[in-house]
Amino acid sequence: MAESNYRVYSAPAPEWMKGIKDELDYGWRLYGNVSRLQADASILINGIDAETEELLITETMKSKSLDSCFQCGICSVICPSIPVAPPDNVMSVQRMLHQGKSGLIDFEDGDIWTCATCGTCVARCPRGVDIIDFIKSLRKIIVKLGVGYQPKSLHRVMGNLASVGNPFGEAPEKRGAWARDLGVKPFTKDMELLLFLGCYAGYDPQVRNVAQAIINILKKAGISFGILGSEENCCGESVNKVGNEDLFRKLAERNIKTFTENGVTTVLTISPHCYSTFKNEYPRFEGHIEVIHSTQYLAELIEEGRLKFSKETKKKITYHDPCYLGRHNGIYDEPRRILNSIPGVELIEMPHSRENSLCCGGGGGRMWIDNRKDKGFAHVRLQQAIATGADTLAVACPYCMLTFDASNLANSDSTIEIKDIAELVWEAL
Repeated sequence: MAESNYRVYSAPAPEWMKGIKDELDYGWRLYGNVSRLQADASILINGIDAETEELLITETMKSKSLDSCFQCGICSVICPSIPVAPPDNVMSVQRMLHQGKSGLIDFEDGDIWTCATCGTCVARCPRGVDIIDFIKSLRKIIVKLGVGYQPKSLHRVMGNLASVGNPFGEAPEKRGAWARDLGVKPFTKDMELLLFLGCYAGYDPQVRNVAQAIINILKKAGISFGILGSEENCCGESVNKVGNEDLFRKLAERNIKTFTENGVTTVLTISPHCYSTFKNEYPRFEGHIEVIHSTQYLAELIEEGRLKFSKETKKKITYHDPCYLGRHNGIYDEPRRILNSIPGVELIEMPHSRENSLCCGGGGGRMWIDNRKDKGFAHVRLQQAIATGADTLAVACPYCMLTFDASNLANSDSTIEIKDIAELVWEAL
């Protein structure tokens, strides 16, 4: 690049730079232009202000992602995107980490948005590299600075979340309005549980069936519970994973304020993504609440004898471990205990199960990105389920249900049905 393209600042290096001066030999590819930081006495920037440079550097150097990676390649080999229509959708995590260490991140690279944050690479990395954190950092740079490629669908989703608190742009008063017909009451502080519907169960008719099954089960077990209705907002999990930290904070703080004002102490979630967000992310905003996923609670009700099955279900069932229930939070046994307790059920495990489960492809904000459901993550996983000879693929996550169902519809030869565990429980009660 010609010297005339650079803007040279002779001012002393800013304070934030001094602690990492030895590492500032990075060049950043930004709109095709290279910007470099050199020499203690001057900053060679190419028109980018110091705040931008600080974000670029600190975001991609703050974790062990760059310092610890020694390019073994395990992350790329085990990434569930590998079987996805190569070479178009093959994501090389190893390549992106190498680019990060070299300071040559291409923010126009669509691979930055392929990651479903499933955690497979993190669980297997021999150096403990937080690859999800690295991917989030790249996305945060794109979102915050408006550089590089960002899927257009995300703009619409984030706009909807900012304005009405849900990704669909639906009116807040419609959220869970259908639950009134089931006699569900607004939550009050004397109730045992707040049932947090989440966006999909709140608005999507297909996931609504899962919520209705859970509601019926809770009523049959004599549990006092309620919902927040229009006061409930998106948990913010997706925007957190796509790097919009400011919007995530606003959604989180809004929900925490609502929980506090309504006297909520225990939250029951349908989505593992809501569960993981409340449990692992909200505490940094002083949001400390007890959170339980539906499979944990149903297993507890069954084992305590508060739910008794009256029907036999003659089904061969294989269970898919959702990433955010399994790898991210270690919940493997409860869903299996539920299925094994249903009379007549034969549970068949897929070759990739528990911590080795393959991702459905819906995490990491990918529910809002065209992920080629006919040839994507879900297609590969669905073929594994069909190969077991099972009649039913049991799930415990709205994302998994919707991605598998879409893939199932695209496969004219498929005869397997997709059911949430809660639906299977209700059918047998």
